[in-house]
Amino acid sequence: MMQDVQLTQATLWSDAVAYTRDKSPGSFDQWFSGVQFDGITDGVLCLRARDEFVRDWVDQHFLPTLSDFIRSQTGWSVQVAWTVGGDLEKPVSSGPAPMPVSVRRTSRISAPPPPPVATVSQGAAPSAVADPAPLSTRRTLRAVDDGPSSPGPDGLNPKYTFSNFVIGPSNQLAHAAAIAAAGGGGPRHNPLFLCGGTGLGKTHLVHAVAHRVREERPGTRIVYVSAEKFVNEFLQALQDQRMNEFRARYRERCDLLLVDDIQFFANKTQTQEEFFHAFNALHQADKQIIVTSDKYPQQLERMEERLVSRFTWGLVADIQGPELETRVAILRKKAQAEKIELADEVVLHLAQCVRSNVRELEGTLIRLAAKSSLLSRVIDLDFVRSELAASSAGRVSEQSVEDIQRIVCHHFKLRSADLVSKDRHKSIAFARHVAMYLCKQRLKCSFPELGRAFGNRDHTTVMSAVRKVDSLRQNDAEVRAHLDAIERKLGAID
Repeated sequence: MMQDVQLTQATLWSDAVAYTRDKSPGSFDQWFSGVQFDGITDGVLCLRARDEFVRDWVDQHFLPTLSDFIRSQTGWSVQVAWTVGGDLEKPVSSGPAPMPVSVRRTSRISAPPPPPVATVSQGAAPSAVADPAPLSTRRTLRAVDDGPSSPGPDGLNPKYTFSNFVIGPSNQLAHAAAIAAAGGGGPRHNPLFLCGGTGLGKTHLVHAVAHRVREERPGTRIVYVSAEKFVNEFLQALQDQRMNEFRARYRERCDLLLVDDIQFFANKTQTQEEFFHAFNALHQADKQIIVTSDKYPQQLERMEERLVSRFTWGLVADIQGPELETRVAILRKKAQAEKIELADEVVLHLAQCVRSNVRELEGTLIRLAAKSSLLSRVIDLDFVRSELAASSAGRVSEQSVEDIQRIVCHHFKLRSADLVSKDRHKSIAFARHVAMYLCKQRLKCSFPELGRAFGNRDHTTVMSAVRKVDSLRQNDAEVRAHLDAIERKLGAID
């Protein structure tokens, strides 16, 4: 059986390579001489690249087509696990190797660059693979050169639209604010600061705004960029002495600026300075700015106070983990989009078992669908239970203090910042004590560790809180009900 699975994987990869090579044979052979295929398991494609430049180029220009082909054959939501460096024993292609890094950094070829190539997300339609750009313009400054006639921002997922976004109490405010920012009515807040944990829908909303604006106002100049890419563009512009072009892109040739994962600016003083001036220029011109972060503005470490202050000028909208009803709706919508048949009891069981975030919820569904297809099994309740049981070993121990804090905040309708603040209001103090108690019970953290996690409090404060909640649990039915509800969300009670 194992041999048959390996054969199937090899055949699948071989077919995907042939399909992708047909798009641009010369370019494919050149770049894949620096790539090695290390296997594919449950939708995770393992590749090794000779260096980071080869990885980045292949990831941007070839993997969308490869991933889409694999998905069309298997139904998997393909993820790529890269390893960089080391000897390539069996490169995918024996064609000419890409130019060495030392040469790439100094080369300057005057041929015109190709049109920008969008980074297509998982499940997107296949696109033609562009030939390599001139060596001097391959990297991030290609985006800096885009003028007003640019066809639109790179990297937008075509599936991330408002129509595909499932609304619930945990994300209702953020969704309404994003609609308003896209010109859909209601008060428009500038900037709009979306914050929340990983996989909860921040990027989905940002992409949805861009799609809506592009659809309704095609002439709008939209710039979508991750904070990491902004940093790289800035450094490249400094190196090539092209700061005027960089500044024009972000200050003059931009009507809508979307920045993902702003926390990446931490401790990057020069980048923060440049973004500060770009922010001011756009804000004064009443151009919409939307940024996302995994933390509230006040919790951003090593970020200049003047930037933190500006992030709070408009609206700070947080997104919490989805409730049970929202998770059920997300599963149904995803199953409908992927043409997966699920009974109501299966949907409910999945929604009860997978609580952390939307990304894990959808990923679990896709993995179950792929495995059921390979094994010719129906996705019934027994099948789902057995698969989840096999993959859930150690799940509780993988939870973190931040996970418990987030769930407690959602239960008591507080902000994450409240738990680590100095606020001693009765409702906040009680929620803080509950979170400390649950962290101690579930994670077995030491009292000093918990003290640091809750705003650098003394360990004796944590000890007192844990003892107090433990006593209340025994004697107060209301407290017991709160704890039971939170623990159900954390997966402690089936």
